[in-house]
Amino acid sequence: MSGHGNTAVDERIGSGLKSRTKHALNDEFLRKAVAFTTDKLKNGRLQAMDTFGDWEAWRERGRAIRSHTIANLDYYLGQFADNVVQGGGNVYFCKEGKDAVRTFMDIAERNKAKLVAKGKSMVSEEIHLNQELEKKGIEAIETDLGEYILQLARETPSHLIIPAIHKNKQQIAELFTDASGEHFEPETKVLAEYARKKLRNYFLEADIGLTGCNFGVAESGSITLVSNEGNGRMVSTLPKVHVVVMGMERLVPTFEDLEVVLNLLARSATGQKLTTYTSILTGPRASGDLDGPEELHVIILDNGRSEQLGDPIFQEVLNCIRCAACLNVCPVYRHVGGHTYGSVYSGPIGAVLTPLLQQDMKEAGSLAYASSLCGACYEACPVKIPLHDMLVHLRHRKVKMKLTSLPERIAFKSYQTIFGNIKLYKLATKSAYYMQKPLVRDGMIKAGPPPLSGWTQSRFMPMLPKQSFRDKWGALQQELASRRKEGGKR
Repeated sequence: MSGHGNTAVDERIGSGLKSRTKHALNDEFLRKAVAFTTDKLKNGRLQAMDTFGDWEAWRERGRAIRSHTIANLDYYLGQFADNVVQGGGNVYFCKEGKDAVRTFMDIAERNKAKLVAKGKSMVSEEIHLNQELEKKGIEAIETDLGEYILQLARETPSHLIIPAIHKNKQQIAELFTDASGEHFEPETKVLAEYARKKLRNYFLEADIGLTGCNFGVAESGSITLVSNEGNGRMVSTLPKVHVVVMGMERLVPTFEDLEVVLNLLARSATGQKLTTYTSILTGPRASGDLDGPEELHVIILDNGRSEQLGDPIFQEVLNCIRCAACLNVCPVYRHVGGHTYGSVYSGPIGAVLTPLLQQDMKEAGSLAYASSLCGACYEACPVKIPLHDMLVHLRHRKVKMKLTSLPERIAFKSYQTIFGNIKLYKLATKSAYYMQKPLVRDGMIKAGPPPLSGWTQSRFMPMLPKQSFRDKWGALQQELASRRKEGGKR
């Protein structure tokens, strides 16, 4: 059961963006479930904003903290690593995902590990750690309830903070029934109780506990974990070895800064004043401590992040605190869910982050087109990341690299030529009126060949008028001039 396998779902995720989008749009339950939950999260955020005070001032403070940290990331990474080591932990800097996997495998081999209990970790999903552990015969168990459900379904997360947003109680009951051999009714309390009992033994038996890191505190070398379930504390304290896998950008300089970003994170993510469990861990178990791991290992991953440093357009994407507020307001995400993006990072932040981290503009770069550019993501972002602007720049980058399709390039070249020549423009607009006639029904264009069919399959297009606005305006000007002339004669 260790890891997300190669199922039909995974094959769908690996296909093209258009294919994934079509699949999601045809899944009525998914669309309703995602819309319902994102609305609830969005409304919770809005209510929290109203009761919090000067939300814009807090956003600006959060933006300043994250921008300062990223601008001085080399210094804070050094400070953080030094303090982790001074506190008895070990730090490993890994350039690529495969380096992080190899480092984790070395730690597992030294400890003869056979069972890994995992807390929620997006970075471990990013480097496909579960699949690599499975190949080595090491069992990895997701202990976050949403992640555990998806592990049984052999699927990937569909939302940054609610990974199983697309599942209902009936589907979960069926998964638990298949996994246990017992019959479960689709009742929340019954399902939660089964998961609690099932996972409890894994906490006690695991050789290694693995977690992500919401924020590392540079001034102390502390690891901050934020969760609404108690599994984070169990995973990080009961096994004798605790391994933290974190992106290199997940730092704040001080505890004073941590207070700000934690307030922004909880309210932006779920509308809570503070998440149920906020754990701050500093070093392994010390003499006299009642609990905690004997070893602490912190794996710090680059994996394309450093490529954004110094970039005047994209450096700010590293400011992200993974609250998922942009997903909850995105009109695209709410209709297609997270699997459509084909990446562990979905929604507007995923559409920007994925092609940058993977350094792949050919396939992942297509995600930049999965946006209406409405700017709702920027308005919701607690640290003011201009994702809509970044999406436009990614589109420009893809065009500049000539990675768009040949028909698209021909179409826009023709557009440039026609709109750059007034005579060609007038000829084209007059010709369009006559060329549209085979497609017009009752004054509307209701169907058409590709690429027009992409529009008409879900909406109608009004037919072009015989007389354009420019023609009407010219005629009006002539009429007014004629009237003035006649008036002057009188």
